Amino acid sequence: MSQIRRSSLRKRLHQGLRLMFSRLPRPWRFAVYRRMADCDPAPSDRLELKVAETQEELDACFRILHDAYVGSGFMKPDPSGLRVTIYHSLPTTTTLCAKYDGVVVGTISMVREGVFGFPLQSVFDLEGVRAKGGKIAEISALAVAPAFRKTGGAILFPLMKFMHQYCTEYFDTRHLVIAVNPDKIELYEALLFFHRLREQTVANYDFANGAPAVGATLDLHEAEQLFARGYRGRPAHKNLHTYFFHHRLPNIRLPERRYHTTNDPVMTPALLDHFFNQVVPVFSHLGDRQKALLWSVYQQVEYRQVLPMLTGGQDLGRALRQYPRYSIRCPGTIDLPATEEGSAVGQVVLDVIEVSAQGFQAECKSPLPLQIDGQVEIQLGHSETSHLTARAVRQRVTDEGVFYGFRIDEPDRNWRNFVSALEMGQTARDLAA
Repeated sequence: MSQIRRSSLRKRLHQGLRLMFSRLPRPWRFAVYRRMADCDPAPSDRLELKVAETQEELDACFRILHDAYVGSGFMKPDPSGLRVTIYHSLPTTTTLCAKYDGVVVGTISMVREGVFGFPLQSVFDLEGVRAKGGKIAEISALAVAPAFRKTGGAILFPLMKFMHQYCTEYFDTRHLVIAVNPDKIELYEALLFFHRLREQTVANYDFANGAPAVGATLDLHEAEQLFARGYRGRPAHKNLHTYFFHHRLPNIRLPERRYHTTNDPVMTPALLDHFFNQVVPVFSHLGDRQKALLWSVYQQVEYRQVLPMLTGGQDLGRALRQYPRYSIRCPGTIDLPATEEGSAVGQVVLDVIEVSAQGFQAECKSPLPLQIDGQVEIQLGHSETSHLTARAVRQRVTDEGVFYGFRIDEPDRNWRNFVSALEMGQTARDLAA
């Protein structure tokens, strides 16, 4: 009986302290949160952070996520013991894992906008985010194993740092968006400088079993200045500005890339079949539109046996527009001669974002003449360059920039190998070979 009374007293004391804290002015509360931050700049070498790519790693990530979501009321228990969503099947989603002594103890996923969009866009207005330009990624599926949740951020902060570094250096992402429980939103605002999406709270967020959610965003182009002001003068173990933007963790194992790709697909036909057909029947619950979009991503013949058929049973392998599994961002230049009007264009910087055997699409800050041959140099990877003769044949003006479509006269060997690797490679590991 006395034990019950002590437990009840602790609960009332905790509730009272939370009430007092909630009544402090917002700047004071945020200052307290930042003083509570504790990031170890030299974690144990027993900790490894990497992209989850094997069946064992992904299974462990989905299992930790399932248990965390069930424990928080964000999902009902699944017979598989895993939380697997359709977004995890896409090459535009990357799942990171934290391993301690070789065992997965934490995970987080980044869902960049793909053929299914991303979860929170169905309930939150992203018009203001999109107006600023740049790609968006939803940060989702964050979970830490129970044994490591009370370690003062020993797993959480390295995972968040890995996520930040991956998004800024590898994932071609400008905006992060999140949907979190209202009780947690101030932590993201105070520690990581997220801003709420139009102060909107959703009473029932379907992606989290109807739990309430608040949407928020962080512009990575503005983040460093925000962190520098917020953490100025703090010691190393409490300075998230230095930790995120200037410190390198040797525990992070970034993926090796041969080419300038910006995502790291891991789903082989065997992995898709295992997780989305055999273990959790995700594919069987899709509508025909979603099934068709999935076919548009995985058009290689090896995937056809594991992809869901439409209600009519037709094979869509050749019927749909192809959405490439690999996004790219290759720097390049084009040297153009003087035009007929006598003006010299000279060398113009290109940012190549889409390729084919006979052409490519590139963003360009300077206006280009159409149907004028130029000498193009494109950096395909850190040690591979392609030299081509190409001409701009069309222009497309969008809110995000001006894009040109180029036709290549004669692709060189490096270009042919590059395009072939993108077309034939199943996973990022195939491209690195």
